[in-house]
Amino acid sequence: MRSFSSASVLSSSSSSSFPLLLLALVASLLFTPTHQSSDLNTSSNGDFIDQICRKTPFYDLCIATLHSNPLTRKPDLKGAALVMVNNLLANTSDTLNYIEGLIKQTSDQQLEQALAFCAESYIPIVKYTLPQAADAVSQGRFGFASYCISDAAKEINNCDKRFSGSAQNKSLLGDRNGVLQKLVGVASAIMKLLLKG
Repeated sequence: MRSFSSASVLSSSSSSSFPLLLLALVASLLFTPTHQSSDLNTSSNGDFIDQICRKTPFYDLCIATLHSNPLTRKPDLKGAALVMVNNLLANTSDTLNYIEGLIKQTSDQQLEQALAFCAESYIPIVKYTLPQAADAVSQGRFGFASYCISDAAKEINNCDKRFSGSAQNKSLLGDRNGVLQKLVGVASAIMKLLLKG
């Protein structure tokens, strides 16, 4: 959905500003959630994001992610969840590309097998699981979105366990898997807030 800012509406020529202003008003009435979690105050964008992030296990990561995304300039809980799921998808996709690059470079058969295991875990997350989670959030099917995020978390953890034996091997994916696990934690926490209503 394209969002209209008051600045873009006001900068239009005077002859066309009224229809755009009316359209923006109607859109805001139609697409404003009918309920928010009762203990979240939407009076200020920064305050609202702060309140959301304080209810997640990784406050700093949550704040950085939501503040860096233009979609959360006028945040609501559903929008924040969608931003987190899309950020998780982007990071997972980047990690999958990184893994595929490592597979091409390694001559160690054992390492190649571990990397291939992780690639096989990440491919369905990138192609199906997280895109389905994003669609579900957009459609208001928060229970299914939460299930998808939990499924992604299991696959990320399975990959991470594959590299837990050797310090050298763990360093290859440890940081990336760690960030993904934290993003999953934040996304899951926001989904729980949505499910509470």
